Amino acid sequence: MSGVEGGRERLLSSALLSWMLLLTVSCLGLGLVRAMGKEEKRQLRDQVLEMFDHAYQNYMEHAYPADELMPLTCRGRVRGLEPSRGDVDDALGKFSLTLVDTLDTLALLNQIEEFEVAVKRVISDVHLDNDIVVSVFETNIRVLGGLLGGHTMALTLRDQGEQMQWYNDELLDMAKELGYRLLPAFNTTSGLPYPRVNLKYGLRRPEAKTGTETDTCTACAGTLILEFAALSRLSGNPVFEQHARKALDFLWEKRQRNSNLVGTTINIHTGDWVRRDSGVGAGIDSYYEYLFKAYILLGDDGYLQRFNTHYAAIMKYISQPPLLLDVHIHKPMLNARTWMDALLAFFPGLQVLKGDIRPAIETHEMLYQVTKKHNFLPEAFTTDFRVHWAQHPLRPEFAESTYFLYKATGDKYYLEVGKSIIENLNKYARVPCGFAAMKDVRTGSHEDRMDSFFLAEMFKYLYLLFAEKDDILFDVEDYIFTTEAHLLPLWLSTNFTKNSNNQTAGYIDLDDSNFDWSCPNTQVLFPNDPSYANSIREPFKNVVAKTCPKANIRQEGGGDEPGTRSHLRARDFMANNPEHLELLKKMGVSLIHLKDGRVQLVQHANQAASAHDAEDGLRFMQEMIELSSQQQKEQLPPRAVQIISHPFLGRMVLTAGPAQFGTELSKITSGVRGFVAKCEPYNGCLEITNPELIKGKIALMQRGHCMFAEKARNAQKAGALGGIVIDDNEGSSSDTAPLFQMAGDGRNTDDVTIPMLFLFNKEGHIILNAMQEYQEVEVLLSDKAKDRTTIIKDLDMGDSEQNAEDDLHSTGSNPASFECQSEATSYIKTPCSEKLDESASQCDTSGQSIIPDTKTPQCDVLCGSDQNPITAASDVSSDTGDVNDQGVQRTDSHGTTEDEQGSCAQTSGQGKKGTDGEVETEQESNPNISQETESRTIDSLLSDWKEEIDAFEMMDKDEL
Repeated sequence: MSGVEGGRERLLSSALLSWMLLLTVSCLGLGLVRAMGKEEKRQLRDQVLEMFDHAYQNYMEHAYPADELMPLTCRGRVRGLEPSRGDVDDALGKFSLTLVDTLDTLALLNQIEEFEVAVKRVISDVHLDNDIVVSVFETNIRVLGGLLGGHTMALTLRDQGEQMQWYNDELLDMAKELGYRLLPAFNTTSGLPYPRVNLKYGLRRPEAKTGTETDTCTACAGTLILEFAALSRLSGNPVFEQHARKALDFLWEKRQRNSNLVGTTINIHTGDWVRRDSGVGAGIDSYYEYLFKAYILLGDDGYLQRFNTHYAAIMKYISQPPLLLDVHIHKPMLNARTWMDALLAFFPGLQVLKGDIRPAIETHEMLYQVTKKHNFLPEAFTTDFRVHWAQHPLRPEFAESTYFLYKATGDKYYLEVGKSIIENLNKYARVPCGFAAMKDVRTGSHEDRMDSFFLAEMFKYLYLLFAEKDDILFDVEDYIFTTEAHLLPLWLSTNFTKNSNNQTAGYIDLDDSNFDWSCPNTQVLFPNDPSYANSIREPFKNVVAKTCPKANIRQEGGGDEPGTRSHLRARDFMANNPEHLELLKKMGVSLIHLKDGRVQLVQHANQAASAHDAEDGLRFMQEMIELSSQQQKEQLPPRAVQIISHPFLGRMVLTAGPAQFGTELSKITSGVRGFVAKCEPYNGCLEITNPELIKGKIALMQRGHCMFAEKARNAQKAGALGGIVIDDNEGSSSDTAPLFQMAGDGRNTDDVTIPMLFLFNKEGHIILNAMQEYQEVEVLLSDKAKDRTTIIKDLDMGDSEQNAEDDLHSTGSNPASFECQSEATSYIKTPCSEKLDESASQCDTSGQSIIPDTKTPQCDVLCGSDQNPITAASDVSSDTGDVNDQGVQRTDSHGTTEDEQGSCAQTSGQGKKGTDGEVETEQESNPNISQETESRTIDSLLSDWKEEIDAFEMMDKDEL
């Protein structure tokens, strides 16, 4: 192919992920990755062996028998002798963790002599009865899994008739001992294990120093079945598998039935979800992995059914290719985070086993681009690929997925990915005494740790990636990898028949062909067409970094030759402009409105009208990326537009979106106060033609046709004190769309010195309707609503009373009046007709009119004080997104009507005067809303929101 499609993504993230701009760029003139030769592949295999030897020998020399190596100080990490690292240290149990975790790695890497020595050391030196509290999860996957993996390799070598002939199941005996020491953790009514157990005392108090916990993570309780089932089937004791199955069954029963998702943390006694966010990363990851692998290893179709149910929910709610974002289990369309953790890098590998190759390739490519930007996967990174948590403890999940994708596709591109992993490890993590974790991927600083999983997993997957089949003493296809990459044999599915005494009757010989159904994707899926993976991968090639060439980009101008043609600039683009959309189509750029309100821009060079148009499309996408990059600023809180003129007197408060430019209202204590006036032209995109009306006032402008900053400059030039941009999408409201903050235009906006706020269409029309009824409307722009007592005192009370009295006389109504006192100490006497007919009206919360329930004078004002978080969006597009905020706010603190609040009587200045002297007003479609209904609505909303508020509070405390 002459050109290769490329991709670039950019996410304008916000507190609730209300807006995403996904940009996919085509890089012209790039070819398929070069094919790696056999010699280079062999050299990389040998390099992996040398790296492993460097790490392993330094552990044995400087750390053994300690659990882990501290590579910067060249000594062992012994729990209790080093400063506590919190939960991380729960993996350490004074049982030579790294050596046990590395046993089957030695066998896989064909270091048989060292494997035999290591097994003897474990048998003689490792003790499992230490008085120490350990993590049940970590001890299971690392130590129990390591012993079982070592036992499996010892049996394999012994059966080959050359090595390990002395071996007599000693590692299996140790595994069984450890299994019994973990069993006390399962002493709960639910069957979910306690997260920690004392190896010597179990949960017995007070000696155990544990057993008081109430919560555990889903992965902690759901990542036991492989090791425990293998232990049962190898030892003949079903108790281990029974406990692991019970825990999995309980988690399955507690899934959220509507979304079919599980939360991150669960109460082990009640089964209540403590953290209701759900994803495929930390806290849940290996639960999904073990459901599918339990089907492969044990042949139980029930586990496959469960996995498929969960997987469908993951792809429906969590997967937003190429991203995988956490959601709420009860509100799965609501994102719980705007960042991802590094542990989700295992998921493409699991998708390969599932057979869902396309999303695996897409997500893996995104992760690869992140590693190219930061050298390693940060422990957590944002949806626009910035560092969220900067550590990298040499995690192997990305290498794992790389290996499985190479197996599935045969695409040598993944050999190049593996090569980059090797190069980065040697360049940035290698130290004289091993490999050190990265403390900060941005600075390259190190942390004095080398976790056992680095030796247990990383070198297995890298070696398998570059090794030939003849380099391995056994067929890897006969085994399944645990989450710690320990090898368990597939024949275990037949090794659990019982005799009358419930003892294992013995192995059953079964032809290998009978196992083809267990794992349908163990063979290369596309051996003759590696371009298949490339065609999926290329749109995401440049999703993170700006790596596309910029050579030969033409200048603006006219004509068809380079340097003479014009093209659409990113800063001028409007998503609702038909001409712009037509130009995008010509450049091979398509605009897709996603189901959650986000907008995706994708360019495919081969769909452009010509090569020149394709290049224009490339330039447009690059400009859009730069523009969106400049718009990434700290989230600002919501602002307030408070109508302070009569008759509102500060009661009407509209929640407004802030701007990332102009005067910051939080720095102005008193806010910016002024009467409002509509600009001409109303969109504010050209020079204002009515500056005499705008000068000294708050300019009202309509959204659309140009950038927000341009509107601000034009209003400022006309002398406006501030500006309010009203959404042009008819009917939009903060009731049906998240509020957003206005971004700049990609240029320096320091010249804008007036405050700018944004109102949705419904809230903006409250001001416009007030202008029609009262001519002059005064508002206060501020960071939060001001006290009405202050506002009323600032007004000319004498003039207000006189105006009200004049209004009374002009209506011809009975001079008798009805006083309504506000919460403020000052009050205004406002006349109300003693006898109103059924057409008389009362003000509702939006300034409209509704028919009162009775014919008695009504002076009630509905009020409330909800103020929800604000989210951000760019003004690149006019799309608004999803719902989550209330736009109309009240300064009062009640949710029901109060008789003592201010007047709502209609006068001649407030409505059309009828022939009988009464005031005629328009009626809303649903006028009769009772106080009880309003109260029930608020209670319902509070109940509905409580769950999400709890989840967000938990997320603030979240740690990997």
